[in-house]
Amino acid sequence: MAQLKQFDLTQLKQLIENNDEHLANNYITQNLAVARNIRVGLVQKQFKDSPTVLPEMRLILVKQGWARTTLNLMEHRMAAGDLVFLGTNGIIQYQEASDDIQAIGFSCSDELFQLAIGHMIPKAFDGHLRDFHLHLSQEQAAFYDQLHLLLSMHIMQEGHSSQVTLHLVGALLSYVGYLWQQQEQSHLESQTRDQRLFSQFIQLVTQHAPEHHAIDYYASTLCLTPRYLSTIIKQVSGKSAKQWIDDALVTRIKVDLLHTDKPVAAIGDEMHFPNPSFFTKFFKRMTGMTPKEYQNRHKP
Repeated sequence: MAQLKQFDLTQLKQLIENNDEHLANNYITQNLAVARNIRVGLVQKQFKDSPTVLPEMRLILVKQGWARTTLNLMEHRMAAGDLVFLGTNGIIQYQEASDDIQAIGFSCSDELFQLAIGHMIPKAFDGHLRDFHLHLSQEQAAFYDQLHLLLSMHIMQEGHSSQVTLHLVGALLSYVGYLWQQQEQSHLESQTRDQRLFSQFIQLVTQHAPEHHAIDYYASTLCLTPRYLSTIIKQVSGKSAKQWIDDALVTRIKVDLLHTDKPVAAIGDEMHFPNPSFFTKFFKRMTGMTPKEYQNRHKP
């Protein structure tokens, strides 16, 4: 994801300031964002048209209503009580939301995360997950909300303590890690072997699609034959393994076309296509447009 023009916290702060003179219930710096009221209109405007890379991790708790987004190629429908995590350099695309949606958000840089957590990193945040989606009980959602509110109240105070801020951020993240571990154990116990294979396959695809376009790599990594892996992925998801790989690849290409100044040929080269003609044919087959046509139509 190098050299991408990404939507970071500094840009988020500027967007909010340009659209909300009072910055009500929102605190945003280049390292930390705590939003007690996510403005869905701004989210829709920023993330609907094309996939966007977010350099910092995000946590969103839906308190009312629902929303539909695509995170790292997978569609998520979030409703009241759902807590969603998107890791560093995650890819998001907003789809739609109900008129009554209310949500609270949290984000921090890797540097602040390390300061807040120290060496005791919860397994949920150790880097093996690019995103996750939890449904919280009323009690769990209320407790998370109170931790979030406490952090918000503290950092809104003039001359607030940076040490207290770090402890509160650490408490919030540790609690999310605890919730994930509880639900992950339950999920593993109920998940079939095929579903676990599908999850592992998707994680590999989101990380390696730009350099590995064929199913053989993923089958080999998972110690399976390509034929068997293809059968499992189709049975579990309804889509072929090749479709998942191609979708991941075209998403990465779109991000580079819209958010970098790289020449089209260089993007094809970096995505390990054998030549520009093959790259153009692949992209047109997937989108109905050549890379240049897509760039001219959608680039801001």
